[in-house]
Amino acid sequence: MLILQPNKPIALCSDHAGYATKMAVIDYLKSQGYEYKDFGTYSEDSCDYPDFAHLCAKAVESGECYPGIGICGSGEGINMTLNKHQGIRSALCWTAEIASLARRHNDANVLALPGRFLTNEQAIELVKVFLSTDFEGGRHQRRIDKIPVAE
Repeated sequence: MLILQPNKPIALCSDHAGYATKMAVIDYLKSQGYEYKDFGTYSEDSCDYPDFAHLCAKAVESGECYPGIGICGSGEGINMTLNKHQGIRSALCWTAEIASLARRHNDANVLALPGRFLTNEQAIELVKVFLSTDFEGGRHQRRIDKIPVAE
């Protein structure tokens, strides 16, 4: 079952190191007829991942898009930035099992990928798993409810 929501595009973002992987993911999404919104970057010119991660996170948080995918060289920087947003549960994934668990147990709403450490085929496989895995709820919901920082 796809976790996509009707009339909501998938949010995408990357830095220069994740750009080529993002373009491969976009080609896959287009081939499947998925709608998406690309928050940048738009080239391999050196740039700063927070500039694009914040835009992506805000779109997922506000409900404009769902889910999101962020890609940088290691996946770490973009993941850290995405997770600064209270409504984001970004999961850095490099295997199908981790992507599945991130959805099933953590209800991850953004997939973070390490572009320099995955082939395009591996990245697309992770996207497929992420988009097709449902959240299990139950005891996992109780834990997710405790993630946001109380003000």
